Parts: sequence; structure tokens; C-alpha cells
Amino acid sequence: TMNAFGLIQIALILSSTTIISSLQCNHLPLQRRKVIENSLRLLDKMGKKFPQQCLREKMPFRFPTQVLQPRQKETVGVAIEEIFQHIFYVFSKNLTLAAWDGTALDEFQNGLYLQIEQLEACVVKKHTQHRWSKGVSRLKLKKYFQKIDCFLKDKQHDMCSWEISRAEMRRCLQLIDKMTRKL
Repeated sequence: TMNAFGLIQIALILSSTTIISSLQCNHLPLQRRKVIENSLRLLDKMGKKFPQQCLREKMPFRFPTQVLQPRQKETVGVAIEEIFQHIFYVFSKNLTLAAWDGTALDEFQNGLYLQIEQLEACVVKKHTQHRWSKGVSRLKLKKYFQKIDCFLKDKQHDMCSWEISRAEMRRCLQLIDKMTRKL
């Protein structure tokens, strides 16, 4: 009987973990909002006010807002996950000339990373992912982030190019926040 008891315990532990993870998936929109709020706070904490001398270098990156206006809530989830991945990628290299607070930057990166992991764990319906991956929206999003990447490379990742990118990521996150509140 000891064995049976052990198996029952294991079964209970397993079932409770699946309950927990499905609960987390139900709370994703709420968590996402927290991650966005937190990311915005950390973006502000990372650096000081936008440097005046960088104003003349500002670039119109034009975030493709239509990406966040699909008919299905699921595709918005997939889009947001992808945006988080792109932002994570932008802030993961050549940061030597960015005069930022390292701790805030780390926290910012970690928050995004955990959310990406969670979004992936809550596997969005496969067909949604498939439909999204072939769509125009995804390409537009890719182009937008490529523009930022090229801009950073052109400016050799100097301080102003990082400040401009930080301001742009802030705008991008604010847009996501605004759109997801409507859902």
C-alpha cells in the first residue's frame, strides 16, 4: 500500500502543477500588463531624461499598429510575444556606449525573458501561430525592428542611437498597453 500511496502523491503533485500552469495561462493578459508597466518603469530607471543633443538625430521608425488590431485575441498574444522577443534582442548586444543603469537593464531583460518563456509555455493554438507566421503583420513587425537595428548599427551603437531606441521601445510598449486594454 505504501507504493500506491506514493503514486497517489505523485499524481496529486502532477495534477496540481498542470492546474497552476493553466491558471497562469488564464491570467496572461493581466501578467502581460504588469510586465509592460514594469518594463516602462525600468526603461525610465535605466537612463536619465532624453538628452537634448540627440533630438536632431531622431528617426521616424513608425510602429506598425495594425499588428495589434486583429480580430482574434489569440493573434494579439502571438504578436506581443514576438514584440517582446524583438525588444529583448535589441537590448541584448553592443550596449557599451549606452550610459545606463546596469541593474535596471538586467531587470528589464529578465522581465521580458520570463514573459516570453511564459507565453511560450501557454502554447497559443497552433493554427493561430501558423496563420500569424505567414501573415503580413509579422513581416511588418520584422521590418520595424530591422529599421531600429540598422539605425543602431549605422550610428555604431553610440549613446544617442541607444537613447533614441530606448524612447522608441517606450512608445512601442505604451502602444501595446493601450491596445491590450481595449481587448
